[in-house]
Amino acid sequence: MKWQEKNIPISEIETLLNEGYDVEVESPDGFVSVSMFVDKGEWDEYRLELQDGRFVRVNENHLFETDQGWQYAKNLYINQTRLVGRLVPSFLCDNGWQYGKIIKTGNRIPIVDIQVEHENHRYYTNGVSSHNTGVGKSLFMCHVAASTLNQSKNVLYITMEMAEERIAERIDANLLNMSMDELSKVEKDIYETRIGKLIKKTSGKLIIKEYPTASAHAGHFKSLLEELKLKRDFKPDLIIIDYLNICASSRIKYGAGVNSYTYVKSIAEELRGLGVEYNVPILSATQTTRGGYDNTDVDLTDTSESFGLPATVDFMFALISTEELENLNQIMVKQLKNRYNDPSYYKRFVIGVDRARMKLYDVEDAAQKNIADSGQDDGPMFDKASFGQRMKQAGEGFTF
Repeated sequence: MKWQEKNIPISEIETLLNEGYDVEVESPDGFVSVSMFVDKGEWDEYRLELQDGRFVRVNENHLFETDQGWQYAKNLYINQTRLVGRLVPSFLCDNGWQYGKIIKTGNRIPIVDIQVEHENHRYYTNGVSSHNTGVGKSLFMCHVAASTLNQSKNVLYITMEMAEERIAERIDANLLNMSMDELSKVEKDIYETRIGKLIKKTSGKLIIKEYPTASAHAGHFKSLLEELKLKRDFKPDLIIIDYLNICASSRIKYGAGVNSYTYVKSIAEELRGLGVEYNVPILSATQTTRGGYDNTDVDLTDTSESFGLPATVDFMFALISTEELENLNQIMVKQLKNRYNDPSYYKRFVIGVDRARMKLYDVEDAAQKNIADSGQDDGPMFDKASFGQRMKQAGEGFTF
């Protein structure tokens, strides 16, 4: 295999992957392989300006590696403008650590992202160490959409982060059991055969609707539901919104005097009201705080922007990824809140992940047992202490 090294915009990586090239990008860990390209549509522009004159144009959710850990561009910007006298962080770059600052330009730019195959998940963006796509919230929602369709149910997928064509490709890969690479170059007869089998298996309908980031609220979604019912006789059995924090509120205008707690809580209440009004479940996602990002035991307090969100939802769980789990192609699911059942029942469990085909799958029972063996169980703390262990070995104990 002959390799060619050159500087290209990150947006050109999609073309190279679609044409069958193996692509590697430079990172603090050397050259690492690119496994996925994601087009996220248009976002508000945040700009990192370094002391050596270089800059990086990103969106609010871009993760930079700083001397204070991995941090979102939006959080860096807020800390700079609100906390006078705070130390400016240093950013890890290809020529060492450099001071920099984040500015919000007021412009909107197209945003793309890549996923690299390395345990550290990082790569250089114009010489600055950045993090690739997240744990898999969009993958999870695309799998749920595909699973619902396979049960002959209707799904409305509303996206404000990723382009609707990219969402459609992910769901197609799941339904047709093909990798993203295979989907782009599959032979026509194979494609038609698999589509034919899929049509016989399910009668579910999928509609994907894209809105600009932070521009649509529950009122827009209600109008969409009425329009689909009137013009296409379509009534969803599940609504997926990707994702809640970048929706707008129909009651509150975000700006001076409105904090993120109030705003996000308002969005959550409006969406829950929409679900009750139309008697349809709504699935969405949020992000963790910086502290929860690298936490292997996420809880409700790690919800980003607003604790009013977990206070409003009926069911909430966390997707947790670690280096060990990624090596096993697994994700841990932890229940955080459950109004329908006891949240301590199956508090934690793991599921398998096939990122190439955008699929989730059950794993063997032994994998679930390893959760307790690794100390991730939720049994009584007394039983784990040395005194409790001695009492257990002696055949003594307490009954409550």
